[in-house]
Amino acid sequence: MISWRDLYNVMSAVVPLYVAMILAYGSVKWWGILTPQQCGGINRFVSIFAVPLLSFQFIAANNPYTMNFRFIAADVVSKLAVLLVLAIWVRFWRNGKLEWLITIFVLTTIPNTLVMGTPLLAAMYGAGPGDLTVQAVVLQCIIWYTLLLILYEYRAAQILIRGQSTSTAELTPKVEDLKAKGSSMPPQTVMFKLISVMTFRKLIRNPNTYSSLIGLVWSLISYRWNFQMPLLLHNSVHILSDAGLGMAMFSLGLFMGLQERLIVCGWPRAIYGMVLRFLFGPGAFAAASYLVGLRGVSLNVAIVQAALPQGIVPFVFAKEYNVHPDILSTAVIFGILVALPITLVYYILLGL
Repeated sequence: MISWRDLYNVMSAVVPLYVAMILAYGSVKWWGILTPQQCGGINRFVSIFAVPLLSFQFIAANNPYTMNFRFIAADVVSKLAVLLVLAIWVRFWRNGKLEWLITIFVLTTIPNTLVMGTPLLAAMYGAGPGDLTVQAVVLQCIIWYTLLLILYEYRAAQILIRGQSTSTAELTPKVEDLKAKGSSMPPQTVMFKLISVMTFRKLIRNPNTYSSLIGLVWSLISYRWNFQMPLLLHNSVHILSDAGLGMAMFSLGLFMGLQERLIVCGWPRAIYGMVLRFLFGPGAFAAASYLVGLRGVSLNVAIVQAALPQGIVPFVFAKEYNVHPDILSTAVIFGILVALPITLVYYILLGL
């Protein structure tokens, strides 16, 4: 049975994040303290320094040799199952499109685990079971964000080969050379080279790529030979990463304040996105967890983390590639606003 003390611990962990978001929103919308240019600088700082160092902190502190492989299997199975169903829909249904495959996949399977999941689940289930969210962060950063980039670049390559315009400026860094060779190559070969080149360039320019890989390598070394991070390096990382959660929520509040309205894509699509995020997402993860034999508290953690609001990084990708950014921005904003009561409902029901 869930006690009032448990609920208080959850509120104590999550409410401060909302305070940071509301202060940022008011700074733009109500008090006019920050200009759009200043907001851009803050967002840049968060994306370049705060969030990558926060990712490094969580990944480096995670013991890769004691990871819950049933949880990892459930994560992989749930996402691949959703992707397979969507691929069949795109292949055999006339209205199926790659753009919707990507957006629905994001809405269903990519929650905001790093910013909201880690403090929320730790408060709900304690340091042990709550560490499963750290494992989810590792998988997101290394596997699923890379897969999203591949899907987005595949779409961009399709547009280029068809001779249509594209909003991705980089498709102009050896693209013309590849296009010129298209007369002597099968389209699949050209597309594969485009995807490989552009995905690689995106990854090497993304600070989260380096923070995730370096954090994983460090964790493999440190937990294998019991090697502690030097205090000088530890403090250098933590002085910024400790502010990462608050700054990420502050950045989200700035983004909300800069919008003309919170529900950009309209109520029908907003409701559709919320159903995918808060019902179908946890449902798919619960089914995959049951299939791989995940039980007990770990199963509860898996379901609650799947019911977290929409992840922020996929919205950044959607905006860059111009693939339904209005839907993803609404999912991020609206999802953050309703996330606390929804996750509390899941937490209470699973604890009965």
